[in-house]
Amino acid sequence: MKALAVLATILIGSASAVAQEASWVEVKCTRYKKAWGEALARTKAKELGREFLDRHEAFLASGCTARADVCPRSEEELALANMMVVAAMNAGTASTFPPFACLRSGTGSSASRTFS
Repeated sequence: MKALAVLATILIGSASAVAQEASWVEVKCTRYKKAWGEALARTKAKELGREFLDRHEAFLASGCTARADVCPRSEEELALANMMVVAAMNAGTASTFPPFACLRSGTGSSASRTFS
């Protein structure tokens, strides 16, 4: 009976940790979305590629949990990606939080290059 109580306590503690982690992801995503909106307002959106914008929108729609696959291909996209990495860090997230990565082509490798 005592072991069951200990196990229940551990499981409840684990559930609380998961709930806290999930809420931190939500907080980070909210901060990141705000920074994205502000950055877009300062950027000429017509100079950003449709694929870049669509993949980034998918990241936001996922609650900022989708795999990093937003690949900046132009100078404007790279500048915005760099701006977002700095903004994310200023908002208290790690530099790995933003979804910017480019898969290597022609190698069949899933290795990615992250911009920061």
